[in-house]
Amino acid sequence: MKTRLILALAVSAFLFGPVANAEEASKNGADTYRLLNLLGDVFERVRADYVEEPTDEQLIEAAITGMLSALDPHSSYLDAKSFGEMQVQTRGEFGGLGIEVTMENGLVKVVSPIDDTPAHRAGIQPGDLISHIDGEPVVGLNLSEAVKKMRGKVGTDILLTVRRQDQEPFDVTITRAVIKISPVRSRLEDKIGYIRVTQFNEQAQDGIEAALSKFREELGEEPEGLILDLRNNPGGLLDQAVNVSDLFLERGEIVSTRSRRAEETQRFNARPGDIANGLPLVVLINGGSASASEIVAGALQDHGRAILLGTQSFGKGSVQTIVPLGGHGAMKLTTARYYTPSGRSIQAKGIEPDIEVQPARIETLELPQGRREADLRGALDSAEEGMDALREGADGEAESMEDYQLTRALDLLRGVVLYEKRMARSQE
Repeated sequence: MKTRLILALAVSAFLFGPVANAEEASKNGADTYRLLNLLGDVFERVRADYVEEPTDEQLIEAAITGMLSALDPHSSYLDAKSFGEMQVQTRGEFGGLGIEVTMENGLVKVVSPIDDTPAHRAGIQPGDLISHIDGEPVVGLNLSEAVKKMRGKVGTDILLTVRRQDQEPFDVTITRAVIKISPVRSRLEDKIGYIRVTQFNEQAQDGIEAALSKFREELGEEPEGLILDLRNNPGGLLDQAVNVSDLFLERGEIVSTRSRRAEETQRFNARPGDIANGLPLVVLINGGSASASEIVAGALQDHGRAILLGTQSFGKGSVQTIVPLGGHGAMKLTTARYYTPSGRSIQAKGIEPDIEVQPARIETLELPQGRREADLRGALDSAEEGMDALREGADGEAESMEDYQLTRALDLLRGVVLYEKRMARSQE
């Protein structure tokens, strides 16, 4: 009885909060205490009669886990170990498979694999559903429990049973590793800068700034345009999403977060200064672009700063607040929704690209050879200079040609650059 009373008082304090809310608490007090008594009755019965004797800590942590996971797929309880691992992950290095996941219909759903991780190399794709972990069904587990099962000692194998669209379920064996994330990769495509951001951890903003400096150093001038690739980027830290958006914006709102209380609305605004000096910008997104990626894409789209190309994003527009629980881990609680500068909610809708481009393969078609100018008797020789120069760099684009969406983005930027140059010449 004493344990039940302590449990009821603890939950009551958690629900009602400070004394300032006493009037509101008393209004629903009778029903609340009746339900707390029910919780206490169940706690005592399990404690006394369950086939194996559980500890009070196990039962209370299970009750908290159930309470939070029943709210939405992203609210959860983190024990001390999981909380520590999460803190390490946001700093850019952690152990595991290298996938961002959520729950859908009782199964683990892959939001996206992280580039150059065991999961990525094993062929795991956004949208894959994991039904079994080492032969044990996922159904019945919450997200934290499933993630805990997928983590383990570096170098050990894990067997995942995967469902992918209309295919038959298949097994994938993945070897766990220490996941070191360098969130930004970059290269030049002729005179166009390509920047891929795989995750918004603490290194994202610095990585983009370094990439732009490298482009300018290699070219000796400004690049002609930029591509920001956020495909399969599962998100990360809100402040990094704001900072990255701010890099390319001169002014205006970047994102707002709105909770159940209007007075707690937060608005994040850009500061003067566009690091790219107004260069044409294309942002690539797809169904694996989530959360922080959608904040960046939505802000740049609403301000007309970038053209979005690809497919509709994931649609995770909710804010999770990490609340430490005094030496007992922490709880991750959904506390608000994200809204783009124009007031669009990202949640369950995602961001629509300006130009939809589905992934595709480029194939060379064998066409019948017709007669050409060079085949005509007496045709003049070509004396045009500079043709070789136009062909330079073609081999360097072989990699991008295998990526149809990136190829379309490059074509789009080159068209914009060509148009701007011709307009500038016509006004001279």
